[in-house]
Amino acid sequence: MFTLISVARRPTADEWQDCLSSSKSCRYLEDMKAVTGVVALAVTADMPLFELSIACEIFGTDRSDLADPWYELRLCAADPGGTRTQNGFVLHTPHDLEALAAADTVVVPAVSADAVLSGEPAAPRLLDALRAAHANGARIVSLCTGAFVLAEAGLLDGRRATTHWVYTDILSARHPEVRVDPAVLYVDEGDVLTSAGRSAGIDLCLHLIRADLGAEIANQVARRMVVPAHRPGGQAQYIETPVPRAGDDGLAPVLQWAVEHLDQQLTVAQMACLAGVSPRTLVRRFHDATGTTPLRWLHAQRLARARHLLESTDLPIERISQLCGMGTAGNLRHHFTRSVGVTPMEYRRTFHGQSTPALSSVP
Repeated sequence: MFTLISVARRPTADEWQDCLSSSKSCRYLEDMKAVTGVVALAVTADMPLFELSIACEIFGTDRSDLADPWYELRLCAADPGGTRTQNGFVLHTPHDLEALAAADTVVVPAVSADAVLSGEPAAPRLLDALRAAHANGARIVSLCTGAFVLAEAGLLDGRRATTHWVYTDILSARHPEVRVDPAVLYVDEGDVLTSAGRSAGIDLCLHLIRADLGAEIANQVARRMVVPAHRPGGQAQYIETPVPRAGDDGLAPVLQWAVEHLDQQLTVAQMACLAGVSPRTLVRRFHDATGTTPLRWLHAQRLARARHLLESTDLPIERISQLCGMGTAGNLRHHFTRSVGVTPMEYRRTFHGQSTPALSSVP
């Protein structure tokens, strides 16, 4: 018996696994193109190589032993032939941007940091091609700072999205219509997907395989690439958390004193006394200088201290909770997981040995 799936929609992972079951003979013929299909990469000049190589490795490497046929990768550029990427590499790009409209999935890898910081607009031809591909039913994907291109094309309007944590504030400010989530590794909005920075592109591409072909095949691809099939938490665990400088010079000694006494139960009254002002005045000046309240600032610094100790010491979690003023291991675990997205032990396994120099020495 043959199982055929209409090309009118992409088969679910369950349907795909059902067709691979030993009790049935499966043949998609042309319909199988709806499972993997054509993946088109929109290549631009001076594009960083890392995210580009992720998409090429995952979708361009022949893995027809896992799913036959595998994805068909097409490299597309405004001027077909050769496109000079970052570091001077010239990439063979045989297809023009019009080919995006015929793809099942369109991937926009990262754009250069200079382009993001300068606000350099994307080429109108690229934006038009992305809109046309989306209107034609293609799944649109960005890796890292490629989200800026999708936002400029209007494809992220009213949607939740992410990008590298270094640039999330810029994306929010430049495109307020986009609901930027700085804490996740990727966001799946169905027809539009965005990844966080750098290696989060691997997470998103594996997620696409998982959605198309099922968890088993995604896991096999991950094993061949020697990467985890699914990472716990989001990019919040990778965001640097240095002690912020106060815009109010009079508060700088108060902030420094607080950082040096995080193992104690600090109060607004204590900090106000040290600053020589009333608690109400302290709260107002504190917000003007740091953008937050004293208690929220203290909470963030306690978590930053916990991260530093998890990275740089072998201290028990109970002791770390005391040194950062969280009281008990359970209390630390609750607040840490809520803020960072992983437990203290999971964080330690990932980052132990990567000390954060921005924090004061351990008391």
